[in-house]
Amino acid sequence: MERKQPDQDTIRAAVALACRAPSVHNTQPWRWRVGDRTVHLYADRTRTVPATDPTGADLLLGCGAALHHLRIALAGLGWRAIVHRLPNPAEPDHLAAVEFARHVPTEAEVAMAAAIPRRRTDRRHYSSWDVPRAVSYLLEERAAEEGVVLREVTGSRDRFELATVIGQAAAWQDANPAYRWELRRWSGGHAGSDGVPAANAPGGAPQHGDLRLREFPGGELVDLLPEEGEEDGAALLVLGTSSDDRLSVLRAGEALSAVLLEATGAGLASCPLSQPFEVVTTRDRFRDEVLDGALWPQILVRVGWAAFGADPLPPTPRRAVHEVVEELEKS
Repeated sequence: MERKQPDQDTIRAAVALACRAPSVHNTQPWRWRVGDRTVHLYADRTRTVPATDPTGADLLLGCGAALHHLRIALAGLGWRAIVHRLPNPAEPDHLAAVEFARHVPTEAEVAMAAAIPRRRTDRRHYSSWDVPRAVSYLLEERAAEEGVVLREVTGSRDRFELATVIGQAAAWQDANPAYRWELRRWSGGHAGSDGVPAANAPGGAPQHGDLRLREFPGGELVDLLPEEGEEDGAALLVLGTSSDDRLSVLRAGEALSAVLLEATGAGLASCPLSQPFEVVTTRDRFRDEVLDGALWPQILVRVGWAAFGADPLPPTPRRAVHEVVEELEKS
């Protein structure tokens, strides 16, 4: 007889893969409540970084990415996730309730599920090779499937605006002692600790052409310097939504996961960049000057080919499943 619900080992395997999702400073701001017929996703407010993420958008993006990881993991294991987003208005931290139905995974779902344990946030410079246009179209399609618009930031004017807002956001945050404390709290550790490990962050503030990345203190990652005259060929992709409510931000996190997993499956390196949109004034400037006020920018993604000879990145630490999962009473 065909089983109508996944067993607990299947659910735990899917949740473990979901917890490989990216999150700001690798805070992993999620909790799961698991029953015999449902999985519930909650925001974990003990993992907030209010100086970095004063609006809570980064937290929602990370939880959205974890939700999509769960959907893809379940699909790869033969189950379709039936998702009810923000199911309880009286409980705002209850972000999703997930039910299950039997499902034959598509080739794309299998490929994305296989990409989950291989995905890394690569903050190093990339090679000068361009991202193939066919892959760019596919990334746009994956975002659109989640109800989110993906646009590449191209042209000297828009690149200048992006570099400007990144620099302004970094300067504003760096002037805030609470922000600097948060970075130290979540940076520079070694395997087994929370946050961004020293082995996954370059020393200093990475500068790739006109693009500055966030500096994580204590970084020890070696970044091979590009040859003279070689430009960083990364594509800069912004994920935007027509609205800016909590559901839109959560869906943007799901789109972020889809884009990152598709890029990983294509052999590309990737790095989410939330800093320019963590400061209201720089986010508004980007929206007005680059997106013509038509979309709300949620997160930027840097995608490209890893530099030739770059060492593989180690996986960043994750909390043990038993630390993030609560078992519900069985019916």
